Amino acid sequence: MKRLLDFLSSLLLLIISFPLMVCIGLLVRVKLGSPIFFKQQRPGLYGKPFYLYKFRTMTDDRDQWGDLYPDEIRLTSFGRFLRKYSLDELPQLINVVKGDLSLVGPRPLLMEYLPLYTEEQEKRHLVKPGITGWAQVNGRNAISWEEKFALDIWYVQNQSLLLDMKILILTVKNVLISDGINQPGHATMEDFKG
Repeated sequence: MKRLLDFLSSLLLLIISFPLMVCIGLLVRVKLGSPIFFKQQRPGLYGKPFYLYKFRTMTDDRDQWGDLYPDEIRLTSFGRFLRKYSLDELPQLINVVKGDLSLVGPRPLLMEYLPLYTEEQEKRHLVKPGITGWAQVNGRNAISWEEKFALDIWYVQNQSLLLDMKILILTVKNVLISDGINQPGHATMEDFKG
């Protein structure tokens, strides 16, 4: 049932948002160059890797040794705007249609974090990851890693269609008020170190 709702909802949202996505894609191309999409491997259900898609929000600026500058330097004002209103995440609807993501579930983090999880934290991979989740509507990037994982695991143990609907409504509210986008002093959130 959840997969069917995910598929139909995300397909409808993709069709509705297509003109907006074309405009954002053109602006990304003009302001940040190519490619317009940021593609990165993330762990999905049971930790199985998939490629997550977002609109690019950072430049590829590098230092004299060819290393990328920190995120805080490469994140442009245009990129901040896209992140503030979660517009950079629209391409993830393609991931939902493909079945990599759900609309609601624990956010897929980085592959390099997998070996750092405790046995309890690994439970977040017992469900399909989502574009939004219980941790996103309860602090997003402004809460600690421990709080985020506790909220993710609570969701895994209490998931329901009613809870998903509540999370989707709260997500719209949080996007409109731009709540919890980043931690102070970070472009998004500090790295997880286990």
